[in-house]
Amino acid sequence: MAHFQTYKLFGGSANPALAKAIAEYLNMPLVDCTIKKFTDGEVFVQGHENVRGADVFVLQPTCPPVNDNLMELLITIDGLKRASAERITAVVPYYGYARQEKKDAPREPITARLVADLIEVAGAHRVITMDLHAGAIQGFFNIPIDHMTSLGMFCDYLKQTDLTDCIVVAPDTGRAKAAEKMASLLELPMAVIHKHRPRQQEVEVTHIAGDLRGKRPLVFEDIVSTGKTLGYGVDAMLAAGALPDIRIAVTHALFTSDAIQRLDRPEISQIIITDTVPLPPDKQIDRITTLSVAPLMAEAIRRVHEGESLSELFSLVR
Repeated sequence: MAHFQTYKLFGGSANPALAKAIAEYLNMPLVDCTIKKFTDGEVFVQGHENVRGADVFVLQPTCPPVNDNLMELLITIDGLKRASAERITAVVPYYGYARQEKKDAPREPITARLVADLIEVAGAHRVITMDLHAGAIQGFFNIPIDHMTSLGMFCDYLKQTDLTDCIVVAPDTGRAKAAEKMASLLELPMAVIHKHRPRQQEVEVTHIAGDLRGKRPLVFEDIVSTGKTLGYGVDAMLAAGALPDIRIAVTHALFTSDAIQRLDRPEISQIIITDTVPLPPDKQIDRITTLSVAPLMAEAIRRVHEGESLSELFSLVR
């Protein structure tokens, strides 16, 4: 494996606080750059440092506004390629369009694959991401991809809390495998919420597999946007006899629209999120606890640069 003498961190505008935290963890400065929008909405990115022959990591989740942040990522990669960077790694903690990863009906796009193609064509040599909505998205890339998980962080945190009468609940069958891992690590029982989607963005809970009577649910979700689906799940858990002490762990807390209003209810005692996407001050309510992914992402960057194994970082509890 080639060894690069220098590496540089390029922080995009999508999540500057996380980029700064990763840089501080690595005791590295961020590349001095200009990122701006022209009056017609076009994105302009220019670095002000020499990156010729360097190993460059671009820190840019493609969170809302997804299209703006995705274009900024692509433009940044293209600029670094044309500036003769030796290797470019796209560090994308949240991968936008991940929920469009397959065709559910005729004439639908597979946009998650298109985004992977765009990142490659722009000039990225590697991708580091976290908790993809569908693990199969890794196969959309023809370049190396390191798929990190927040599960270990959540379990480490939850183990320090009272887990008496707790049960891990998968919010749908697609999350059952992740919930099973969490239940195993925390040595707790698990249940699965089964849902039916009559139309897009409409959800009906059909039944819950598992006994929630007298239990305190722990829900592990990868992405929460509007919070509607989660709200239906909370109602179903309470109707099934769960105690009104529900904790929700969310990797990517998009919290669009009026999600906070939906989730700010007494039956939800705590919402544990990560900082893969920024949470605006007006959405920071008391019941939210934020865990930072900066140490995990920074360690992944360091190991990729130095040609070390990342396998230890994939272990679910460290």
